[in-house]
Amino acid sequence: MGTRREGTVRGRAGALVACALAASSAGCLTAPPVDNPVYVRNADGIENPMLVSPGQPTGSSYKEVFEKAQDVLGDYFDLQTPNAYDGRIVTKPRIAPGYEQFLKRGNPDPRQRLLATFQSVRQTATVEIKSGERGGYLVYVVVEKELEDVARPERATIGNAVFQEKPTVAREVEVVGPETSADRAWFKIGRDYAFEQEILRRIRQCK
Repeated sequence: MGTRREGTVRGRAGALVACALAASSAGCLTAPPVDNPVYVRNADGIENPMLVSPGQPTGSSYKEVFEKAQDVLGDYFDLQTPNAYDGRIVTKPRIAPGYEQFLKRGNPDPRQRLLATFQSVRQTATVEIKSGERGGYLVYVVVEKELEDVARPERATIGNAVFQEKPTVAREVEVVGPETSADRAWFKIGRDYAFEQEILRRIRQCK
């Protein structure tokens, strides 16, 4: 009997240690609220909106979450003037990187990066931070994609006359940064869910 009880106690202690290690590896900001110990995730990844900094909301915890979200977005975008009182961070549009810019982050989906290699695609991100019903803060990330509306590809030669007046050795300068001039039209083509997951994952992490 003594051996069986000792084995049961050791088994329970081992289970508690395993649970503690799993909770500590989840990140310093995210954890389930006290009255709801089950944290549910979507099949595709992190919940959006994501619960961070659980517990009673305070000024310092809100400042930490807001500044973390601002720092993460600043690694990818130029930001519009953030308003901490509004709980909303909006970025300026940026040209999505293709495979020719393989070192530039912000297009984790291979298919989307391939599209950005051959088409002019730009991204705009918005982060909203609101108090959770059971404590903590809900961080909602939206990344909108837009495609440039052009009559045809800029370097297309199909349909032109055989003898072109335009010199073939003309040097054209490509602008790979954000372009917001009025002579370029863009239309929305949906959300970049893979990019949203990357931003959420980084906000959730300690560093």
